[in-house]
Amino acid sequence: LWRLGCCARLLKTNHFRTAASNTSFPAVWMLLAQHSGRIPGLFVVVKKNTFFTMPETVEDKTNPELYLPHPGVRGMTVLDREAFKRTVVVPALKVKKEIVSSVLKSLKQSVLQRPGLKRVVEDPEDEDSRLVILDPHKILEFSLGESEQQVLKQLSVHPEVSKYHLELTYENFKSEEILRAVLPEGQEVTSGFSRVGHIAHLNLRDHQLPYRHLIGQVIMDKNPGITCVVNKTSIIDSTYRNFEMEVLAGENNLVTKVKENNIAYELDFSKVYWNPRLSTEHGRIVELLKPGDVLFDVFAGIGPFAIPAARRKCRVFANDLNPESYTWLLHNCKLNKVDTKVKAFNMDGRDFLRGPVREELSKELPLLEEEQKTAFHIVMNLPALAVEFLDVFRHLLVGEPCSPAGLPTVHCYGFSKHSNPARDIQERAEASLGTSLAGRCSTFLVRNVAPNKEMLCLSFQIPADVLYKRPCPDEAKPASKRLCTSQESFEEKLLS
Repeated sequence: LWRLGCCARLLKTNHFRTAASNTSFPAVWMLLAQHSGRIPGLFVVVKKNTFFTMPETVEDKTNPELYLPHPGVRGMTVLDREAFKRTVVVPALKVKKEIVSSVLKSLKQSVLQRPGLKRVVEDPEDEDSRLVILDPHKILEFSLGESEQQVLKQLSVHPEVSKYHLELTYENFKSEEILRAVLPEGQEVTSGFSRVGHIAHLNLRDHQLPYRHLIGQVIMDKNPGITCVVNKTSIIDSTYRNFEMEVLAGENNLVTKVKENNIAYELDFSKVYWNPRLSTEHGRIVELLKPGDVLFDVFAGIGPFAIPAARRKCRVFANDLNPESYTWLLHNCKLNKVDTKVKAFNMDGRDFLRGPVREELSKELPLLEEEQKTAFHIVMNLPALAVEFLDVFRHLLVGEPCSPAGLPTVHCYGFSKHSNPARDIQERAEASLGTSLAGRCSTFLVRNVAPNKEMLCLSFQIPADVLYKRPCPDEAKPASKRLCTSQESFEEKLLS
């Protein structure tokens, strides 16, 4: 208790020293944890989202209601922008218009900093003066501190603070402030969304559904360029990797354009899979490829691996079972002028591996020389099922193994809810392959999909004893002799 008391005093001191930096609530608790040593039951995790989020409220909590919308909007389900109007009283300083810029510069830590609100307004009583609006969170009780008064004295400005009635409208409030004022108190507010071109994609919780159309309209209002807001209404279909969605606000146009790693794509978001959170992962894999390498993309989608690989002067074989994805893959290959470098297929993943992939490997691997640097990569980005496809590699090829350096490298994606997800996905892969990958694989954590659910990428070279089936000596014998031997063995089993 004594230690907590000291920390509270230290926290208060540090808080007011850093008032100008708008200390946030998590940072305050981090400071408390830092100075208190070990506090039982306190565990702070600060995690930064990698997708679009609605702007955060950064004001000091000394007067949390100052910038809140009118309380009458609580429970609103149909957006009424006029209902958000309210007037708040803020401190203001009367300044001759000739020295306004000097005052703003000298009192930059004390003037109003909130985006969208004017810091200087007309003085209704004196056309030669202006009113400089001060931050009510910095100027407490409408009284300037000694340092501010000293600055004003040097500028020959009277330090008296007056009260100014500031009108706030819907346009002045941030998305989170609006939604926090509308939704029932204590309920979680939607804090983020994925942006796909002009589309904002939400995953709303059940308690937010009654307000879904209002939420969609607010997001569209507060994010320039967003003209359509959708909410996912079902889980992703594991066959075609798309999901049902409802348009919450804006135009019902789900054909959009996106840009990822300086490459443009076009797609129908309602019919194909696209996740902007995978941009970094797409770039990571493509960076592993060198000109002349061969890429087999088993679940290619609209081409986020295949197209940049082709532009990197790799030979690409891209496949997707979804006819819509296949159509958009062809479209995007032409759009990016790599249609002559990508061979596209619309097949089941197993058929693609046993057909075009086996045919190409059977043709290319025997020709590899020791010093040849061509590498073969197989990308399997279907996290819900890809691990189950690995058994296809068992004896996919027949003959003597190529040099170890020529063995194809697989990048297989999977989800895991295990306490040790890396070990979990490796063990599942080993079960499908029928061999151990200990010391022969690497695991990369792609992203956190949901609480206790991770997406990972397992990379490994296919072991030669898995990939190749060596011809049996018996296969060199004449067919009649093999038949005779088989018949004799069968008769021996009967006799025994």
